[in-house]
Amino acid sequence: MFRKFVILVAALALFLPPVLSNAAEKSATGSKSKVANAKPKITKVKHKTTARKAPSVQDALLDEYDGSGILQLASSKALIVNQETGEILFAKNTNQHTPIASVTKLMTAMVVLDAQLPMEEVLTVSEADIDMLKGTTSRLRIGTALTRGEMLQLALMASENRAASALGRHYPGGISAFIQAMNLKAVELGMFNTQFVDSTGLNSQNVSTAEDLVLMVRAAYEYPEIRQVSTTPSQEVAIYGNRNPMSFVNTNALVRKGDWAIGLSKTGYISEAGRCLVMQAEIGGQPLIIVLLDSIGKQTRIGDANRIRKWIESSYLKSIMG
Repeated sequence: MFRKFVILVAALALFLPPVLSNAAEKSATGSKSKVANAKPKITKVKHKTTARKAPSVQDALLDEYDGSGILQLASSKALIVNQETGEILFAKNTNQHTPIASVTKLMTAMVVLDAQLPMEEVLTVSEADIDMLKGTTSRLRIGTALTRGEMLQLALMASENRAASALGRHYPGGISAFIQAMNLKAVELGMFNTQFVDSTGLNSQNVSTAEDLVLMVRAAYEYPEIRQVSTTPSQEVAIYGNRNPMSFVNTNALVRKGDWAIGLSKTGYISEAGRCLVMQAEIGGQPLIIVLLDSIGKQTRIGDANRIRKWIESSYLKSIMG
């Protein structure tokens, strides 16, 4: 009898591992989503699919980070650079191509301002500005007429896609000329691993690297208009046909909170890019350019920014001061 029991257990052991393995595979497959790891030849960008991890014990430990020890960030790609000296304080996957979502709008703003187009000229939102790619909604209805300056502010501060689209359409030569100007500007800035295909960032073929985006943030910081509107916490805009002004808020919670010294800001999100955040900020008297790309979860990029501040104030400054 005992011998038959042993044989039965051994037989079951042969079948259990594959069953458990298949179940695990189904669980892992169900949690997968696309991330942006484009091949170096950015004219034909392809994205790999990798597993997105659920919140873990490590995530909880990151939330409790007090600034001591080694800096760990949840963002897949990250770069922290001293704006004045060029010193790299932290780097993580800085040369990997990735979609950059609405961070694209910083280039959109620079191209508009470089053209010295009249900021008081009224632009109208049309059906051509509807997002047919991602199906995102907008508070700017078809027929909304705003000045170019107001469109620029809403594109940067509130990341309004229809505003960014209208800016590109009303460029001399239209949207195709605008995109060409965006890519030319990128080359002029030395952003050789960057490609733009629209003015909004909704298309995942807008790709760059953390290294290139440091160059873009540094250049955008030289425009007073971009510094001002990208760091405005909120703004009321009078829209024709509406009885009351419409209130728009900054997409960066750190700007809205007001306890950071932020000189420039832009967020971004599409599924292929994850949560993105680029900033110029002063921490501990250090003017820094911070690039955080491909974060999972709505608050992860904000958490990373707060961890960076703790690390700069607690560890980095102590190390350079001896």
